Amino acid sequence: MNATTTLPKGTVTRERPGKASNGWSVLIPTILGWLISLAGVILGIIPVANSNSSSIEERIGLSVFIIAFILMIVMIVVSSGFFTLQPNEARVLVLFGEYRGTVRGSGFFWANPFYGRTLSNAVAEETHQDDDEGESKTGPVKAKISLRARTLNGHKLKVNDKNGNPIEIANVVVWHIVDTAKAVFDVDHYERYVATQSETALRHVASLYAYDHNADSDETSEGQITLRSNIVEVSQSLKQELADRLEPAGIAIDDARLTHLAYAPEIAQVMLRRQQAEAIIAARTKIVQGAVSMVDMALKELENDGVVELDNERKAAMVSNLMVVLCGDNDAQPVLNTGTLYS
Repeated sequence: MNATTTLPKGTVTRERPGKASNGWSVLIPTILGWLISLAGVILGIIPVANSNSSSIEERIGLSVFIIAFILMIVMIVVSSGFFTLQPNEARVLVLFGEYRGTVRGSGFFWANPFYGRTLSNAVAEETHQDDDEGESKTGPVKAKISLRARTLNGHKLKVNDKNGNPIEIANVVVWHIVDTAKAVFDVDHYERYVATQSETALRHVASLYAYDHNADSDETSEGQITLRSNIVEVSQSLKQELADRLEPAGIAIDDARLTHLAYAPEIAQVMLRRQQAEAIIAARTKIVQGAVSMVDMALKELENDGVVELDNERKAAMVSNLMVVLCGDNDAQPVLNTGTLYS
């Protein structure tokens, strides 16, 4: 029943631990390097700027300045290797296009300064992942990835249910990344991928069930799962559908629920009248069943107690009167008979 999305063979990437040093252990040598380079720049400028210095002193000062300047550039490069991770964050390490692992955990780290900070080119097109009011633009995929639970509020979709009736439906999906390598390298943009697969899964699940029971009897409709009456079962089916579709991208589904369900406007009034008619018929059926049981009980009680002897004609008249009183919409008006039933 579930349509699982599979990625092409040979493109699956597995997450592996990446190497990163403790940032504090690298910070102290970096600070010393900065101090030495700044001191060298200052000491190198003084002989060059002093007009009373000899040519040898100027050459020495110029050499010290050049060396200190080069050291400063090295310190700038080294300093760019520091990064921090908060709880439930990870950083994907990519060196000149080669995946070198993923750093998980929280704290202050230092890694190769040439590890990329952006993993894909910027995306200018807009996605359909909305926040109830507007659309959001997606930028480049960054090396630092959040592992926290995220919420995708799907917009309203017009689809056909199992019976072909047009309905409006929307869902909310709670998801998080479990494999950073799959999320970054096996799909082009994992956030757009989640939004697209969420819409596709919702359309598929909506087409598997009817909006509501259409059977004429309770026995026929018993056990039939519908979108309106079986929210838990439908939500579980949607969650499983999404889990199968997003597993190749290293994404797990925490929850998936329907947030909106209604008939499409073009048939809403017709289906409302149909539901009203079904409700009236069901109510009338209960009233008639109750009235019949009450009349039967009254006749049996009169006969058993010997209160009055009724022939078939009198029983028919009594049944007719009781059914009118019990099943009528308005209060019955009493009529006094001063003669007999046969006059």
